[in-house]
Amino acid sequence: MLERNALTPNPGVAGAKASDAIRTVSTGNAGRGMISKGFTQALEQAQGGPGVKVASGDTLIGMIRDYARARGQSFNAGQEFQLAQQVASANGIGDANRILVGQKIDLSLIDREMASPGGVILAKGPGAATPVAAATSATPVLQNMERLQTPAQMSMNRAVKATRQVGALVPTSFTPSADQPHPVLAKTLDRAVSKGFIPPDDKSAVYDKILDMAKNHGFAPDDFARMTLMESDGMNPRASNQRCHGIIQFCDGPARGAASAGYAANPKAILDLSVHTQLGLVDRYFDDVGLKNQGPAGLEDLYLSVLNPASRAENKSDAPLNIPGPQARSLHVGNDSSAPITRQSLRQGLLQNAAYRLGHMLPQSLRVQAQRAQQYVEATLP
Repeated sequence: MLERNALTPNPGVAGAKASDAIRTVSTGNAGRGMISKGFTQALEQAQGGPGVKVASGDTLIGMIRDYARARGQSFNAGQEFQLAQQVASANGIGDANRILVGQKIDLSLIDREMASPGGVILAKGPGAATPVAAATSATPVLQNMERLQTPAQMSMNRAVKATRQVGALVPTSFTPSADQPHPVLAKTLDRAVSKGFIPPDDKSAVYDKILDMAKNHGFAPDDFARMTLMESDGMNPRASNQRCHGIIQFCDGPARGAASAGYAANPKAILDLSVHTQLGLVDRYFDDVGLKNQGPAGLEDLYLSVLNPASRAENKSDAPLNIPGPQARSLHVGNDSSAPITRQSLRQGLLQNAAYRLGHMLPQSLRVQAQRAQQYVEATLP
């Protein structure tokens, strides 16, 4: 099921544009009791000065990660991409993807960013929660750096700031409660009813069917909702790009989604089926692609089962996935459709997309701000 088509504009993804070379390179332990060369180097130099010398195999993102780790801090992926661009500009590096062995890079900007009001929020220690970007129109560091940047870099940073605002205004998740254990699914179904995708009388049956499928195939009901928000604007049974159809976009062709669901001869007939009936086809398709054999399926494995099941074999979060493209822009690294898709970028894109589409649940004043910020991102990013 490879051919996907975003039916409505997709939200921007926080983080600066990054190519294959700037993607995070693992600096994990080589063995028990050992830590990476980069981490050791950053630890040794953390108190002795800001300059860090580039060693063979280093990437700018890896150096930033090690420098922060030496101080007991951590960044999320979007922050790493953003800081890589800022550090490159501060050091007169024209391309953040290209650093030279032996080159000395001043990383003290990271300390200033951590200390600046409204800057990056960091998580202390290995067990800390995933950090998020703070909502701010501009940090002092960004203001200082803009005068050193090319017009393209300045445009990118303005878009990053607007995307930060969207992320702050539109939550990427909703808090479960005793009476609403699957809030994203519930809100997606409410939205589908309001849009006419699901008759009000069918909503309860659709909800129960998704819970049964989630139990059978080992995925989170809220993740299923997020997947359909990307594929069909949230369970639109008549969503189509002429070759792929329905709530998860069953594609035509041999050994593809429509054929798996029993509609090889007439894929477009899927569009005449209700959401509840299409869920039966989804259940059958998940059996065919062996979703339950993957163990408990996270958001990425669930979506890859729809997009391209073979890509589930790649487990590294930052490795490029073998997915013909381009796909929806927000699924690609750095929101750049010419860049690869990774598990990390896929997850971030799905979460941002779900937050954006469910943004109508916000009060009107916040909804208008979020929409304006989103429109700015879409107009600014390449």
